[in-house]
Amino acid sequence: MTLYPVADDVLLAPGGRVVIRTYGVGSAAGDDGAAVSYRTWVTGVRDQPRYWRWGHFEDARHGHRMVVEWLTGRGPQPAAAAA
Repeated sequence: MTLYPVADDVLLAPGGRVVIRTYGVGSAAGDDGAAVSYRTWVTGVRDQPRYWRWGHFEDARHGHRMVVEWLTGRGPQPAAAAA
């Protein structure tokens, strides 16, 4: 399994810090035709990690921004794109 970082953010909140991490997951580096699955993980919110899945790199980048906006109160809670 290979991880491909897309974006990382850390928000400081009164209850602690919230980490938002978006990355791609693919099979071993030797697989040229392997598909990459993208995910955004949020830890530090309501004692449970939350995650979203994205189908493509650009969806993951846009989704990461939407999650940050939701957590900072500037947008609605994002819905995951079809993987």
